[in-house]
Amino acid sequence: MKVTDHIKKANGKTLFSFEVVPPQKGKNIQDLYNNIDPLMEFKPPFIDVTTSREEYVYVDKGNGLLDKRITRLRPGTVGICASIMHKYNIDAIPHLLCGGFTKEETEYVLVDCHYLGIDNVVALRGDSRKDEPYFIPTEGGNCYASELVQQITDLNNGKYLHDEIEVEHNYDFCVGVAGYPEKHMEAPSFNTDLKRLKAKVDAGADYVVTQMFFDNKKYFDFVEKARAIGITVPIIPGIKPLAVKRHLQVLPQVFKIDLPEDLIDAVEACKDNKAVRQVGIEFAIQQSKELKAAGVPFLHYYSMGKSDNIKAIASELF
Repeated sequence: MKVTDHIKKANGKTLFSFEVVPPQKGKNIQDLYNNIDPLMEFKPPFIDVTTSREEYVYVDKGNGLLDKRITRLRPGTVGICASIMHKYNIDAIPHLLCGGFTKEETEYVLVDCHYLGIDNVVALRGDSRKDEPYFIPTEGGNCYASELVQQITDLNNGKYLHDEIEVEHNYDFCVGVAGYPEKHMEAPSFNTDLKRLKAKVDAGADYVVTQMFFDNKKYFDFVEKARAIGITVPIIPGIKPLAVKRHLQVLPQVFKIDLPEDLIDAVEACKDNKAVRQVGIEFAIQQSKELKAAGVPFLHYYSMGKSDNIKAIASELF
């Protein structure tokens, strides 16, 4: 079922969803199931599955030379989505990236998703590679998320990249995109970033999921400004509970977000990360309660492969 249909069916009730990260290559998928199982009691209509882009590794050839090779640390997103749908009988949503994929590879992934009965995808530009100072488009790939959305929309309308095909059945993907309550780190201004979000919606995006934020006022302001420029699709808040003390440095550095002073003070007063994790849970509960009271369509949690804190939060809300 499409995310937008889940929202309509809920009749104003706030629903629960979360995002998982594929296991590293060589790891067992059972570890992923072990973290999904405790959250199923909250009846999530869907689970998001992230996609990793390519990385370069250097392999010693044994003669003093290194061989540069491309690898993916966490492959298998579409396969994991199919497995989740089979095991739990709920929707699973793969992330699609511009970075690291040609348009042809993207089309093949979409064909696979269609065959597997996957109704939803999230279209993202993706981050730069670790060896790149800024995002460099993949040769033959989409440069921006709006272009990726347009490719999906074209396929929904029976338009393939190169082949003239007599279409018997159009695809009908529901497309999610990312939104940034504190603007994307590369955007020159907040308004410019909003215009880019509008371009994604105009290209065919059906809903927005926000980057993590810790100040609800920034989410509410973001939604208000998005509505003011004609963005009418659902805007789902993304929430990440703090879990370790180093998040005070890592999250602002990586995601260019602000943390509230009361949260900073509470974390700095903690003696260990166990205490930090509890602070993160309590803060996320209060944050979630305010968002739920405001009637948000979903509360979407970034689990990062761990479910104990997400379960503690959801137990107070659903």
